[in-house]
Amino acid sequence: MIYLNNAATSWPKPETVYQTADVFLRNLSGSVNRGVNKGALDAGLAVLETRELLAAFFNIREPEKIIFTGNATQALNLALQGLLKKGDHVIISSMEHNAVVRPLYALQEKGIDFSVVSCSADGTLDPGAVERAIEPHTRLICLTHASNVTGTIMPIVEVGEIARRHRLQYLVDTAQTAGEIPIDVEAAGITLLAFTGHKGLLGPPGTGGLYIRDPDVVSPLIYGGTGSHSELPEQPEVLPDKYESGTINAPAIAALGAGIKFIQETGLEKIRRHTLELTAMLLEGLKGMPGVTVYGPAQPEKRVGVVSINIRGLGAGEAAIWLAEHYDIVTRSGLHCAPLAHRTIGTLNTGTLRLSPGYFNTPAEIETALEAIKKLIEVVGGA
Repeated sequence: MIYLNNAATSWPKPETVYQTADVFLRNLSGSVNRGVNKGALDAGLAVLETRELLAAFFNIREPEKIIFTGNATQALNLALQGLLKKGDHVIISSMEHNAVVRPLYALQEKGIDFSVVSCSADGTLDPGAVERAIEPHTRLICLTHASNVTGTIMPIVEVGEIARRHRLQYLVDTAQTAGEIPIDVEAAGITLLAFTGHKGLLGPPGTGGLYIRDPDVVSPLIYGGTGSHSELPEQPEVLPDKYESGTINAPAIAALGAGIKFIQETGLEKIRRHTLELTAMLLEGLKGMPGVTVYGPAQPEKRVGVVSINIRGLGAGEAAIWLAEHYDIVTRSGLHCAPLAHRTIGTLNTGTLRLSPGYFNTPAEIETALEAIKKLIEVVGGA
């Protein structure tokens, strides 16, 4: 199998991720903050270690301000629903995922408004357009770091400076970039950062989180037992307990820590260089193919490892099925939970076929994928 669907979830994982999850599931005899036995204490230490690893990874000064969630979608919902109040206005780009759009659409019923800043046809964003969209009651700018449709990298530092200058909260969705592109919350002026563990961070599903710089202005999404201050009827204010009610997924979080350690040992620059090489191979190989439309920036350095295409005369879903059946190549077709982005690039009615290489893919696999697409074009032409 040639796996080219890393934008959905990375595969395979480093061996240490599998081993860590297995060890904790077999030997964990307790829950974080809910016991004084060795198993419970070990679980707590593992979660703390991963929290500190993430803090160093994103240049976050206070690790306790990293809140673990089940995924980036939950993190984004915590940020949006916990921060915004009636009368607030939010600015987003036209490349945002439904994990942002749908919560904001629902929050309109509570008197919260949002504006969509249009990106160009290749998904790029003009920071000046964001500043021009600011209104007197704007509370938040929310921006994906890179599109899951075109791979386009957004100018988060430039937009962060705009947010800082206007004293706005700034939420960045790093689902497609964490683990490939360096992210520094201080340099970018990020006050809320959502991440997922199962993509570029090479961890298991069911892991993610939200960095909250100003916890005084963000309410919890879920209330309940935290294993601390149990005598209080109200939610405790101590961090991270304020936002982490219920039993935390310690085995998966420990495995996420193993994924981050792998990235640190390998080197983020090396990982980026490799995925950039594979992405450049895809773009170059697809460029001359008859009937193929490639979306997103022409320069590979302006995108992460995401390449969306369409083949004339063939639906994206049909192409994905043919590649899977004839070459065992795993891709993804459709709208990728991002209809705003597809409207921006003109593919809302058709969707696209997305190929997304990761660190464990090889140049030989990319060459095979290109040969398979050439063959598919021949088959379509012959039909």
